Amino acid sequence: MIQRFIENKVEKSLRYFPVVAIIGPRQVGKTTLAKSIAKMVNKETIYIDLENPRDFSKLQDPVLYFEANQDKCIILDEIQRNSELFPVLRSMIDMNRMAGRFILLGSASPALIRDSSESLAGRIAYIELTPFNLTELTAKNNSTINKLWLQGGFPDAFLLSDSEMLTDWHYNYLKTYIERDLPNLGLKVSGSVLMKLLQMLSHVHGDMMNYSGFSKSLGLDIKTIKKYIDFFEEAFLIEQLKPFHSNIKKRLVKAPKVYIRDTGILHYLQNISDAEDLFGNPLLGNSWEGFVIEQIRQLLPRKYETYYYRTQDGTECDLVITKSQKPIISIEIKYTSAPKITRGMTISFNDLGADKNYIITPNGDDFLLREDVRVCSLFDFLTKYLPK
Repeated sequence: MIQRFIENKVEKSLRYFPVVAIIGPRQVGKTTLAKSIAKMVNKETIYIDLENPRDFSKLQDPVLYFEANQDKCIILDEIQRNSELFPVLRSMIDMNRMAGRFILLGSASPALIRDSSESLAGRIAYIELTPFNLTELTAKNNSTINKLWLQGGFPDAFLLSDSEMLTDWHYNYLKTYIERDLPNLGLKVSGSVLMKLLQMLSHVHGDMMNYSGFSKSLGLDIKTIKKYIDFFEEAFLIEQLKPFHSNIKKRLVKAPKVYIRDTGILHYLQNISDAEDLFGNPLLGNSWEGFVIEQIRQLLPRKYETYYYRTQDGTECDLVITKSQKPIISIEIKYTSAPKITRGMTISFNDLGADKNYIITPNGDDFLLREDVRVCSLFDFLTKYLPK
């Protein structure tokens, strides 16, 4: 089993919070992680799968069940299937406020798991489990990086060696997510419409959002399009990277950039099945950019925020890491072995005034290209330069 980087955080949270919720998309390894951590908890654990009719029936009277097992740690899997449990959990916790009573597993963000943040405020810690991060893998060579980038970080997809089976895995994953999971979370829309929208988003991966273009293509109003896209984000499918506004004298763009969070899903949507397809595809640079941003965001502590920077004249910086709205790191992401500092890059670095500037490339070289600009690989940035 590959050890996940959030494992220590979950264990620590269980010592302080009555409820710890591990959230993330389906098939990312939440159940495996929870059962592994359960072995380390200094009490008996019970696993309840809310999609299993036999387990679900145990909670016909949840108050009696929780009272009878209040000395145990109860794992409730797929909690979004029964959000009515949250007020009951709050009541049980308030009667016996003890750390590590419940571990909740959910395939949606807190905003979609209705009532959780309201009912369990101050009693719950939310921790997101993402697809694999490069730092979690044993081998960190170019072959491993390219495999993670091409196939994506979902455990079942990453471990496949058959490209045909990989395509089948992504097809079935998205079909289930679009046709069953999203409707269960409250998005009652035709699966064909949602799949078409997701396909369209994959075409603009790494570019600014064009709501009017989506609206015309799908025959839906912009407000509806925004609602669907926000839902995709809350379901961990996409990320909307907002622009950073630092200088009111500059004419800055206001539209977010959109990224399919897992590049394996992105490549499936773009019919990219192997390295040859990827390296010859016009999406190559944007795909690499999204992969790097997602890998960084997975590890970045919550006190930091991420943006991109772009002015109306085209001056741009791919990723800006801020703390208290102050840029501390500016990053350009280039798929090249010989990066150069362009005029636009210099202007954006000067505009932002971050403490440190980086150019992240695929190769393993780590050097100062200029006194204030360091070139490094993704792995080096994650392990040596990522802010703590």
